[in-house]
Amino acid sequence: MVATPMSKNPGISKTRKSVSKRFKITGSGKVLRRRQGKRHLLQSKNRKRKRSLGKAVLVDVTDVKAVKANMPWS
Repeated sequence: MVATPMSKNPGISKTRKSVSKRFKITGSGKVLRRRQGKRHLLQSKNRKRKRSLGKAVLVDVTDVKAVKANMPWS
């Protein structure tokens, strides 16, 4: 008799760790993300623009469902 591997919760998916590192879910259920464009070529960008690139913004409504599907425990 061969033992077959069985998951503890077959109906629940795991958290995608890459998604959990890139996004944050607030207490009210909104999803935050970091802005792009603050890695390189910073000389040509003014201070105000670089400051605003450092702040987090909300994920668009069309992408929220996909992000939350990859983070089932949050």
